[in-house]
Amino acid sequence: MIQNTLCSAIASHNLVRFYYASEKSPGIRIVEPYMIAYNQRNNLILSAWFLEGASASKSGAERPPWREYMLDKISSLSILEQTFAPPRPGYVPDGGKIFRNVQCAV
Repeated sequence: MIQNTLCSAIASHNLVRFYYASEKSPGIRIVEPYMIAYNQRNNLILSAWFLEGASASKSGAERPPWREYMLDKISSLSILEQTFAPPRPGYVPDGGKIFRNVQCAV
């Protein structure tokens, strides 16, 4: 269910809001969703551009706000009306060396 909803948001370029059950910084996130794929640890993840909300890692000029969110830790997901215009710097549509078996992507 979450994967289908995220893939719909990715296809329509809508922002999403969700609760992320992170050990270090649980809380609400608002992101631009870009891709659902498997990471190097074989976890199904959402690769997204972080906009606002709780975050254990602070973004700065030296680090773009790309984040990975494990789908099994996402809940209370909603698609927002606001859209975004991809791509963001550093986006690799085929997953590059980090992601494989892409399920859906911008």
